[in-house]
Parts: sequence; C-alpha cells; structure tokens
Amino acid sequence: MNAFNRLILLLLALLLLAVPAVLLLVNYGVLPAETVDRYTGYRAGLEALGGALRADLSSWQARLALGAAGVVLALLALILLLRELTLGRRVARKTVIDDTPGAETAITARAVRSLAESAAREAGAADASISLSGVRRYLVECRLDAPEGSNYTALASRARENIRKALESQRIPVRDVEVTVRGLVER
Repeated sequence: MNAFNRLILLLLALLLLAVPAVLLLVNYGVLPAETVDRYTGYRAGLEALGGALRADLSSWQARLALGAAGVVLALLALILLLRELTLGRRVARKTVIDDTPGAETAITARAVRSLAESAAREAGAADASISLSGVRRYLVECRLDAPEGSNYTALASRARENIRKALESQRIPVRDVEVTVRGLVER
C-alpha cells in the first residue's frame, strides 16, 4: 500500500475514533453540548440526517444502545489504526541496487532471502530461514539448524561470513548479519 493510501486510512481511523468518543462524552454530559456545537457544528449535521436520529435519548435503554454503538465504532477504528501503524522493524520488500538513469536495477526481498539461505546451507547448515528488515540497507537475520555433531560457534561464524560475501558480491547493501543456531538436526 502506498503512502497516500496509508495516510487516508490513518485519517479515517482517527476520525472513526474521535467522533464516537466526542459524541459519547457529550451524551454522558462530560462535555457541554453547546461548547462542542460551537466548535464543530455537530447539531447541524445531526439535523441534516433527517429524522433518523430523532429518537428520545432520555431513557437509559437508548443511551445504552448509543453508548454500545459508539464503543463498537471506536474499537473498529482502533483496530484499523493499529493495523496501519508499523510496530517493530520495517520488513523489506525490495531494494534498489543501481539507480543510474536508464540502468535502474532492483532486487526483491524474496531473491535476497533465497541467496542468503543458499549461502547458509553452503556454510554447513542443515536448514536456514532468513528474515530481512531495513530501508536502504538490509539487516539479515538468519536462524539455522545445525547438523548433529557440529560446532555451533564455527557454523554460525561461517554462515555469517558466507551470507555477507554472497550478498556483497551481488552489490546488495547489507547493514548487518545476525545468525542464530536453533538446534540439532539428525542426518
């Protein structure tokens, strides 16, 4: 999703969160209705809806129903907002290797993962899984399974160097390579 779409969705989520919260605060008397109307003009909006909202809000059932609808709407907005916020590391999708006009070259994260997994297996790992993060330079995280009887430290060191060499030989920008040995695999 591009940045414009994300911005629109964030604004929509914030509106869906703020509007029910303000209406609930007005409904329960926390905020004076006249003050909120003076700054937002919400009563004109309610009157423009026609008779749809002309229910008697003095009964506790009507207030409870309105409050429940507002809470559901606010929770929906919060879910949308949290889904758009990227928490943690940014997952890499692709990176530009050469941006010279007429000779632009980009490589996808899937290709980089495949190359790094092959380099880890070449170093002696039984199996490897790679995750990439970063914006301009990759942070490569490798989790590998060690064959039975292997030296974990030596295997991790060889895998780290092989991955770094393989990626740098293809001119893929690497910030760091982290290798974690998960455990033994019987052969």
